[in-house]
Amino acid sequence: MSQLDEQVIFATGNVHKYREVSGLLSEYNITIEQEDIKRLEIQSDSLEEIAMASIKNVGGHHGSPVLVEDSGLFIDSLGGFPGPYSSYVYRTIGSIGILQVMKEADSRDASFKSVLAYLNPGNEPLLFPGVVSGRISTSLSGSRGFGFDPIFVPNEGDGRTFGEMTMQEKNRLSHRSKAVRRFALWYLSNR
Repeated sequence: MSQLDEQVIFATGNVHKYREVSGLLSEYNITIEQEDIKRLEIQSDSLEEIAMASIKNVGGHHGSPVLVEDSGLFIDSLGGFPGPYSSYVYRTIGSIGILQVMKEADSRDASFKSVLAYLNPGNEPLLFPGVVSGRISTSLSGSRGFGFDPIFVPNEGDGRTFGEMTMQEKNRLSHRSKAVRRFALWYLSNR
């Protein structure tokens, strides 16, 4: 329960995402509960459309306020690939596959994007985006984090990949932290 006496459910089966989001929200005295709620995930090139469809699907079957999050790695030289298909691409070719695809790339510019969606029953869903710009490294670096963290170097950082950073360091810079902080500030001012 949050200090605001309201249970907020984070609908995700990804324990890494839950730990990141929960840790960030605890800075604002907001607690969430993880539930692995099966949700409809539409195919779209837009994270916003995916998050909106997911939150409407989950929120329609749940009596408590609910959060969902969708994110992706967008590589400029690959036309934004893998983008919203990042989870599938990670499961199939992983970070090594992305490094192989980018072997001859002139530009390594990329961004991580996150969209956090919130729905309080009886209200319209809200979206909170977050973006961090950076580049794809030339090799795997670091064993922390998850997903593509060992190949993403944020521009705002000190040259290390997210995979080389502690969770606290990553949470100062990441796309997810930007989305979560936007949500937290809104939530505290509107509850």
